[in-house]
Amino acid sequence: MQSMKDSRKPISPPKRPLILISPETELKGNEFGDTSISLSEAYQRAVINAGGLPLALPCLADVSTLAECVRRADGILLTGGNDVNPGLYAKSLPPKVRRTVAPGPAERDLRELILVDEIFRQRKPVFAICRGHQIMNVALGGTLVADIPSQVPGAIEHRRFDRKSGVVHEARLTPGSLLATITRKQKLGVNSTHHQAVGRVAEMLHVTAAGPDGVVEALELKPGHANRLPFFMSVQFHPERLASRHPEHAALFESFIRVCVLNRDRKI
Repeated sequence: MQSMKDSRKPISPPKRPLILISPETELKGNEFGDTSISLSEAYQRAVINAGGLPLALPCLADVSTLAECVRRADGILLTGGNDVNPGLYAKSLPPKVRRTVAPGPAERDLRELILVDEIFRQRKPVFAICRGHQIMNVALGGTLVADIPSQVPGAIEHRRFDRKSGVVHEARLTPGSLLATITRKQKLGVNSTHHQAVGRVAEMLHVTAAGPDGVVEALELKPGHANRLPFFMSVQFHPERLASRHPEHAALFESFIRVCVLNRDRKI
């Protein structure tokens, strides 16, 4: 029989999974003007509301440090930000297109390429958003459309910063995909704040959502590669800005966090 002393012990809540978030890198921070990180509150709130504990990745591109961060984390979230350096996916760009590209610090590209390698090496759940979706495709051998307006004839306007937290167009979902299964949708309303997009899809990935103009809105691992990671979701839109008002977008974070817990507890 449990003693009276034991019965008065507080019951510990379930341990929240630690979600490592890769933030934006800034060459000049506010405090001392050296390299710093920047992370939107929306990602953090979406993770917390789904039951996770967010922790920002340091802005260092050190392999051993990043490997340990991934090892200690239960899941990894890749976020949006500045353009990916075109030198990583194209030998050259037409001058007109090149002028539209605004790459961020090279440190972030290098850090996230290392990070993707560690995610697959250590088999950790990953959720990639916007720029994260793009760098994921590049890291796995794909390319990008450097500028949608000048390279995709008939494209709709995807740079809708005036409605960054609102639905601006629909994406057609692939039946049976993880995205369709989680959201229970055939068409998903999404926001849109980008001028670049996935071009040639990496060999191990396939498109699971596309906009009305054919722009890639989501990628997943092909069935033959699906067992390489416990969870893989890569989306061009920003579900963290829609999750508080749209249950189908909150469900993406909830599913990700649920798999992170199961994987941590070795139940899958």
